[in-house]
Amino acid sequence: MLRSFLVTVIVSLAMGPSPADAAEKPLSATVAIDPAAPAIAYDRMLFGGFLEHFHRQIYSGIFEPGSPLADAKGFRKDVVEAVKELRVPIVRWPGGCFVSAYHWKDGVGKNRQPSWDKAWGVEESNAFGTDEFVEWCRLVGTEPYICGNAGTGSPEEMSDWVEYCNQTKGRWAKLRAENGHPEPFNVRYWSVGNENWGAHEIGAKTPQEWGLFVRETVKMMRRVDPSIVLTAAALDDNWNRNLLQHAGESLNMISIHGYWDYLWGNDNPSDYAACVVKSSKPEGSIATVERLLDSTGFKGRITIAFDEWNLRGWHHPGVTTGFGPAEIKARDRNDINATYTMADALFSACFLNSCLRHADTVRMANIAPLVNTRGPLYVHPKGIVKRATFHVLRLYANLLGPQVAKAAVTSDPFAGVPALDAVATCDTTGNAWRIVLVNRCATESLNCTVKLGDKLLDGEYRATILAGDSPDAFNDVDRPNRVVPQTATLKLRDGVGQLPPHSLVVLEIPGK
Repeated sequence: MLRSFLVTVIVSLAMGPSPADAAEKPLSATVAIDPAAPAIAYDRMLFGGFLEHFHRQIYSGIFEPGSPLADAKGFRKDVVEAVKELRVPIVRWPGGCFVSAYHWKDGVGKNRQPSWDKAWGVEESNAFGTDEFVEWCRLVGTEPYICGNAGTGSPEEMSDWVEYCNQTKGRWAKLRAENGHPEPFNVRYWSVGNENWGAHEIGAKTPQEWGLFVRETVKMMRRVDPSIVLTAAALDDNWNRNLLQHAGESLNMISIHGYWDYLWGNDNPSDYAACVVKSSKPEGSIATVERLLDSTGFKGRITIAFDEWNLRGWHHPGVTTGFGPAEIKARDRNDINATYTMADALFSACFLNSCLRHADTVRMANIAPLVNTRGPLYVHPKGIVKRATFHVLRLYANLLGPQVAKAAVTSDPFAGVPALDAVATCDTTGNAWRIVLVNRCATESLNCTVKLGDKLLDGEYRATILAGDSPDAFNDVDRPNRVVPQTATLKLRDGVGQLPPHSLVVLEIPGK
């Protein structure tokens, strides 16, 4: 079925809209690119990841000692290779809610003892700690980004962690050397806390408490290493004002999170159309924070780290009532691959498009998580499954140009939002283009007009297409390649080409 579908797609791309389609007035849209406007270089940290000590992300995810698929240190080799495909530039760790009761000193050294994970109600072995995280990051070629305990922890504990990672002198630097790492780890990126604005978080703070806590924490961390890049937990509303008032001068970024299909207690995933509507929401969160930064005088000085994002919220019932065996077992529902369809893929594409359109403000984004739970990579004892979202991240990380150009989109609607979402990227000379085109419509092709300056594109162009055989298509252990990218030739006549239903298309316009 997939092969016949792709043949149909490629033929339709080459032939253009048929007379029957025209009679039915197919959906149409236009993307008008302004090559004369200044292009903005975006930060590749927009394609970052996140790992938390929750369910099977760390243990039986990236780290599984004794597995025939793991190396001598317990790192899953198949996961390492898959993450390398994504060229993930930065990974945030160890949480998440987990970090608000995590003491990093429990996870270093030879004589580690298990501790109780107060966030998630399970025993934490502490077999995977700072040393293992940094080593894994080096193995996959990514930058480590450490989130500190601002719940039960203290400014001193966080500054000690910086010393352990980055200093050559001092008690904790010497401990790192004794643990087999004489050279500093040079961890550049650090976050103060995780969602400390929320009642669900261990050690939640009021706005007034938070601003002062962050101020003193940042002060101590920078006295250990003035070169680190710092962010702090924030919201996409006025909760940030007190934080910025007290600590804004010392921060490089503020951290916001977003999940739009709330599945924390009731795992009833939204259908395709509902998810498409949600795909228009992230840009509103970004714009709200931009207005706040502007009104407080920090726009251009502080940027945004969207360091947890995903369409689906993680399923973990019991946050307010406690975690018993049934609640722990319910987390296995996050492993159901049928949940992660073309809806998740296109939401992810639209999210990244939103970040790219605000590249002067959004400098980091971390899909949450990278492995298992709701992540793009599903890991099981015998191998991996690359979910549809994996392929989206791979296309963005490997195909786009390094700059974002100004582009205007007009589109017929689908489910109350524009059927087309698009972003235009180019090389540093502005000659070669990679244009991202997302047809949100579930069942109809989209006649898309592409204008580059005052010219309508005309000719045959290479395109990479991600589209399943239905909007509910997904990859699973027994069908790992049901949704995979395909290359095709997209023929534009007088600027008009046809995009398949529920598709992501990366169109390549070579330079002259």
